[in-house]
Amino acid sequence: MSARFDIGRPGGFGLRLGLGLGLSLACLALALLGLIWTPYDSAQLSVVERLQGPSLRHCLGTDHLGRDLLSLLMRGASTSLGVTLGAVSLGAALGVPLGLWAAARGGWPDEALMRANDIVFAFPSLLLAILLSTALGPGAINAILAIAVFNIPVFARVTRGSALVLWSREFMLAARVAGKSRLRISLEHVLPNLAGVLLVQLSIQLSLGLLAEAGLSYLGLGSQPPVPSWGRMLADAQTLTALAPGLALYPGLALAISVLGFNLLGDGLRDRFDPRLTRPRG
Repeated sequence: MSARFDIGRPGGFGLRLGLGLGLSLACLALALLGLIWTPYDSAQLSVVERLQGPSLRHCLGTDHLGRDLLSLLMRGASTSLGVTLGAVSLGAALGVPLGLWAAARGGWPDEALMRANDIVFAFPSLLLAILLSTALGPGAINAILAIAVFNIPVFARVTRGSALVLWSREFMLAARVAGKSRLRISLEHVLPNLAGVLLVQLSIQLSLGLLAEAGLSYLGLGSQPPVPSWGRMLADAQTLTALAPGLALYPGLALAISVLGFNLLGDGLRDRFDPRLTRPRG
């Protein structure tokens, strides 16, 4: 009888984690390399070389302005992932302390934070990002702020829910009996025990943030020319797909692989930190 392995079952968490980590690191490496080196200047125009196919000179071909597609893809990775990492990091930096504070205080501060979160969650995340980017104006910094806004309540709610479970444990009571303040308990006992949960949520929000950044750039609300991004590349390719399919294929694949990598990484980390999923079945 042949053995069967399913990546979607709990036993396959190691494969999910390894594959997700590999894809995520590959995308991050491409973005870092794009910051320091590209085969050509991504802003260099060459009308005589426009819409060329893959060749020894341009391994992925050129776009409608004669720019090297590989260089655009590498610089676009730097922009898209840079905006996403900045937005998610800002959301976590504000949301996690809010969640810790609400769980530690309880009462009306906790209730007020949760109702404020409900108001933000009432709007679709991408629609809210579009509204904020339109109000603030297009640009990478404003895109970071717009994406960070819907990340703050996500991290606040996840942190608060997990922290409330920890506050009911016996070791927390021992820490309070020892005379530690709620702030000290939150920093020394609650936050370290939330590291696994927050890492999982961070990976998931990176995938969602990357899609949001691509959507904003596609609509012209993200990074502005001549700074390339994957969403901007997709927008430029929409009328030229029949002539040069690679213009949409390459940034679309890069975006799909990055989102898949972050999602698999989040699933693998969740399975790794959840003992119920790693426990062998009888």
